Order: sequence, then C-alpha cells, then structure tokens
Amino acid sequence: MIRTFTTLAVLLAAPAAVAQSMELTPAESRAATIGSSDTFTGTALVAPVFGPDMGDVSAGEVTFLPGARSAWHTHPAGQKLVVTAGSGWVQERGQPKQLMQAGDVIWCPPGIEHWHGATDKTHVTHFAIQQVVDGSAVTWGEKVSDAEFLE
Repeated sequence: MIRTFTTLAVLLAAPAAVAQSMELTPAESRAATIGSSDTFTGTALVAPVFGPDMGDVSAGEVTFLPGARSAWHTHPAGQKLVVTAGSGWVQERGQPKQLMQAGDVIWCPPGIEHWHGATDKTHVTHFAIQQVVDGSAVTWGEKVSDAEFLE
C-alpha cells in the first residue's frame, strides 16, 4: 500500500520536474539577412521568428523595400501573411494584384502560385507563416518581371 502511494506521488510530481518556462527571444537576437537574389528582386530583409521549436511550422518577418518582391512560388500546406507595417502587393497567378496593408491577413492556399512584396513606392513588412511538408515549406519559381510587377 505504501509502495502504491509512493508510486502515485512520484507520478504526480513528474510533470513538475519536467515543466518548462517561458522563453523570451529579444528582437536584436533575430538578426535579419538579405533575401537571396535567386528568390527575391530588390532588397528584402528576412528575420526568423520561429522554426524547428514549433514542430513543422515556421515563420519569418520579411521587410520589402520599395520595388522589392518575392519570386513566384507555392507552399505545400499554404501560407498566412500578416501585414504589420506599410503597404504592398500580393498576386495569385492569373489574377489581378491586390493591395495589402498593415493589419491585413492573407491566406495563400496550398499549391497556389503567387508572389508578394512592396509596391513601387512603399515598403511593407509582414510575417510569413507556413508548414513544412516532406521537408519543404516552399517551391520557388521564376522571378516576377518588372512588367508583371508594374502591371
């Protein structure tokens, strides 16, 4: 009987022994890098927000300077964009581009080819959130031409 109570006490105490604490990541520790010229036109600053610690979901904070944009691309599980500053453009292949502004949330469904970035005169910052499927969160296509961008 005492052994049963001891076992029960150990089992109930176990979660406290492995409990975790909140973790604050200071903004300055999320160093931004300039996006690759293979996948971006113009200057895009990309800072990680979260990655492997969130399982198969990752996020980055991306700031596009005027005229900057991503290449055409798709996401196997879709992508959420949460615009936090400025205004920019987002476009699904074959559709008119749309203005996105601070406070907007954009859902890009799985497999839909699209691009996003600043306008020709304004910057934009957004969080890009996507899920990894079979080791990949994005499939990059060709760059958006100047004519497509300004269309």
